[in-house]
Amino acid sequence: MADIAKYRQDVERFNQSYAKEALKEPFNFWALAGFLAAAAFTGSVIPLLIALVAEAIYLVTVPNLPAYRRLVEERHQQKLLAAHVANREGLIKTFTPREREAVEYLRWLKNKIQENYRKFTGASRLPSNLQALDQRWEDFVDLLDTYRRRKQHLKTINRQAVHNQLSQAFRAMEGAGDDKTRRIQQTNVEILKRRIASFDEIERSVKLVEGQLQSIENFFSYLNDEIVTITTPEKFSLLDFEQLSDSIAMTKQMLDATADEMGKLDSYNREMGNYDLLPEPNKS
Repeated sequence: MADIAKYRQDVERFNQSYAKEALKEPFNFWALAGFLAAAAFTGSVIPLLIALVAEAIYLVTVPNLPAYRRLVEERHQQKLLAAHVANREGLIKTFTPREREAVEYLRWLKNKIQENYRKFTGASRLPSNLQALDQRWEDFVDLLDTYRRRKQHLKTINRQAVHNQLSQAFRAMEGAGDDKTRRIQQTNVEILKRRIASFDEIERSVKLVEGQLQSIENFFSYLNDEIVTITTPEKFSLLDFEQLSDSIAMTKQMLDATADEMGKLDSYNREMGNYDLLPEPNKS
């Protein structure tokens, strides 16, 4: 019964969203304004009564029309896309001039590849793998953002301070006078060991992302070279896009795993008051 009630609530909420959109339509607004003007001009309530009946019929009928629902969904998708593009461009603006240059060059190269495909093959529609270049370009932006933040993270880490605290914690553990104190210091030692190991993990991830960024750039350049020799869509389908996509997916997977671990360690150091072990933006 609870599932049925929840389903009904979801359906009701779903239908209400279309009704709200229909209510906000300009033609609905102007129609109501027309009836109000007519009521004011004639001094009669009849136009208002007609408006109420017409509005009720409108809100029952229009929001349930499949064509109108498709229109609302298209608008919603367009809004989401516009917000996504705005966020992406906002992120790019935070990059250094050199980083922005790399991003804009790759964007230009992507557009040139797609344009040349249409030019040399005479096709009116891009194949799915060539449309995916838009996503590969966004992957480049995301990875570049990760690369720059992790590199900055490494610069703000005081590695020597961590080693010093590890030595102190180890001596405190060895000289503990009771089991409770020893367990506490042992926990601290293990956490600090993990932190030191994470430094190497971050350094490896930075090198991996750097290599992945180069791979994307090289693939776009290679594709741009190949596209001028392609005369039919069939020849283009032979080019391998999956290898790059799989490589990017694996890189992102590794970065997500490392990010989770680093987040835990940063939280621990913040709780323990070890602010000198935190990256600069996270010290407050």
